[in-house]
Amino acid sequence: MLTSNTPFDLILQNIGKHITLDPTEVEFFISLLESKLIRRKDYLLQPGEICKTENFIVKGCLRTYSVDQDGVEHIVMFGIEDWWVGDLYSFLMATPAQYYIDALEDTLVLQINKQNLDLLYERVPKFERFFRLIIQNAFIAQQNRINQNLSFTAEQRYLEFVKKYPHFEQRIPQKQVAAYLGMTPVFLSMLRRKLAGK
Repeated sequence: MLTSNTPFDLILQNIGKHITLDPTEVEFFISLLESKLIRRKDYLLQPGEICKTENFIVKGCLRTYSVDQDGVEHIVMFGIEDWWVGDLYSFLMATPAQYYIDALEDTLVLQINKQNLDLLYERVPKFERFFRLIIQNAFIAQQNRINQNLSFTAEQRYLEFVKKYPHFEQRIPQKQVAAYLGMTPVFLSMLRRKLAGK
């Protein structure tokens, strides 16, 4: 059996929140994974490429974003340890990705490709339930984010971000947080000073 503190411990804990695997299923799942190190500022994915893997972050920080015609970045999400990231539409439909995914820190991911994922579903059907729950939770989070962007003030969006992701501010540059929240870094700096003075 696996020893503790292997690169696979975190992904197995993540999966264990939703499904229970026997040792044979664990070994088979692990045999389908590939590890990849993405250096800071390097890309996991760029627009036009096909997203060929679902990616679990073992260590590090990634961001998913698009760039508009004026060169402005629009950050869709950040991902840190214990998160799954990818361009789901591109992955499932084998169509060109719309997003960049790059590393804000040196990042280690465990990857599973589409062929191996289909094999996993066939051999260990309970993984279909696991990935359904992951996709379901991501959809709910996206819906909540859209609602907040439409109805929350800038201050409310910032406070909700800090509450939901308390460790992000120490790891993510202020300009990236501002882009995620849809405000300028100057405005975010003013907002933080105002809140600190309360």
